[in-house]
Order: sequence, then structure tokens, then C-alpha cells
Amino acid sequence: MQSVFRNSGSNSVNYELSNSNFQIIQQFLSMQCGIVLNENKHYLVKNRLIALLDKFGLDSFTDLTNTLESNSAQSGTLRNAVIDAMTTNETSWFRDVKHFSVLKETIFPTLLTENSQPLKIWSAACSSGQEPYSISITALQNTPKPCSVQILGTDISETMLYEAKQAIYSELALSRGIDAATQARFFQNTTKGYSLNNEVTQQVSFQQLNLLKPFSSLGLFDIIFCRNVLIYFSDTVKFDILNRMSQNLKPGGYFFLSSTESMPIGLDVFERQHGSLVNYYKKTRS
Repeated sequence: MQSVFRNSGSNSVNYELSNSNFQIIQQFLSMQCGIVLNENKHYLVKNRLIALLDKFGLDSFTDLTNTLESNSAQSGTLRNAVIDAMTTNETSWFRDVKHFSVLKETIFPTLLTENSQPLKIWSAACSSGQEPYSISITALQNTPKPCSVQILGTDISETMLYEAKQAIYSELALSRGIDAATQARFFQNTTKGYSLNNEVTQQVSFQQLNLLKPFSSLGLFDIIFCRNVLIYFSDTVKFDILNRMSQNLKPGGYFFLSSTESMPIGLDVFERQHGSLVNYYKKTRS
């Protein structure tokens, strides 16, 4: 296939997204990362991907979809860029604060009486790192002594993971969930932004992961956070991912979905926990 990238002399770009182009992108996202886009998401797709036409020197969305379907040298880079642009990276510190309260007040004390080793925690779809770092801070604030944890943050977006590994955030990012006392204790003001202290970051590692692919090799965890990501998947894909995640959770381990989500019918290895602050799940059997 000939390159569809813009000729240096071309100055005419068609920014319209046809129905056929939308359907190709719709199918691509479903196959590559499980995202299900309804027909009413036409404007959303155009709005998020339109900048890629100029970035990659493409003359139209037809050029973009042709490249997605090709085996050209540029197609891999463009595919990653489309996934990055379409993956929702909305996040904040201590998002749904009730989850972190029950983690600190109920789950950590329970598991610490049963384990002498560091607790292993998985933060799936961790975006730019606020969730795993919030878990790490919560563990350090645990009383009467800090809780030793090993946290794995995974995400499909290499761009988001790069930002997470830098552990440097803007003042605006900190304003979304970080109070003055937490900022003073765990962040340093640098020329590049607010940098997390080593005591927070040394408990967290990151890995690129597509939840549609196998992940049994990650091992067993005491706690899994998988919040605000499965809402973009079909019911069948959601069930498959949660079923496989259950096999990565130790019996007696705890699972967090977002406060607006619930376990699908048929996953009877989980028992809903009705705490005073929030509903969460415990794995009751293998």
C-alpha cells in the first residue's frame, strides 16, 4: 500500500469524519482495547482524533483509517496514538474518598493481622498514577504504624505510564484531591512541578497492560482496584476480565469497583461487603 501521509506540498485537509470512517475506528477500538462506542459517539471520536491528522501529516480521516488497517511502518505509532487519544484518562487524587477510608480503617487492619509480608495491590487502568500513589500514601498514613505494600499500576497507554513514572504533577493536578497537609508531607516543589517523595514512589511500579490480553503472569494480589474502566466494555468482555481478575486475587482478598459499578451476575466468588462507608467485594473462595 502506498503511504497515505501528506505530501509536503499539500495544504488541503478534509477534517470531516464519515460514517464509514467512524465504523472502522469503532471496530478498531473494540478489537484492540475493548472500548465499545455507540453511534452517538461520532462527535467524540472526531473531537479526540482530529489533532492526529495534523500531527501525522494526514489529509483526511480516510487516510487515518487506511493507515490503521495497513502494515506500514507508521501504522503501529498511529495505532498507539489513537488508543491514547480515545482512552479516557480522567483521574484525581483519592478519587471516591470513601474507598480510601475503608482501605485504611477496615481492610489494612484486617489483612495486617493475617499477613507478615508486604500486601500486594494492583491498580488496573491507573492512568497518570494518582490512584496507585493515593494507595501508597494511604498505606504510609496507616496507624499505628505504616503499612508495607507493593503496588502495581497498569494501563494500556504508554503516554500515561510515562507521566506516572515521572511522579511530577502540576498545581492544578494537586488541587484535585490533595490537601495542604498531604502536600507538605509527601511532595516537593521543584522547577518542573510538585514531585512525590521517594517513600511514596518506592512502593509503586508500573507496567503496560491491555486488559483484553492474558495477565495471569502478574501473580496474586491481596487487593485489586479496577475502577471506572470496565464501564466502556461490553457486558461479555467485562465479565471475562473480572473473571480472570478473580484468579489473580487471593482468597480473602478485596476488590474495588467504582461506586457506580457492581459485579455481574454469575461471579459468585465475590461477596459484597456492606461497610458503613462504601460497598466493596471480598473473594470468599477460589
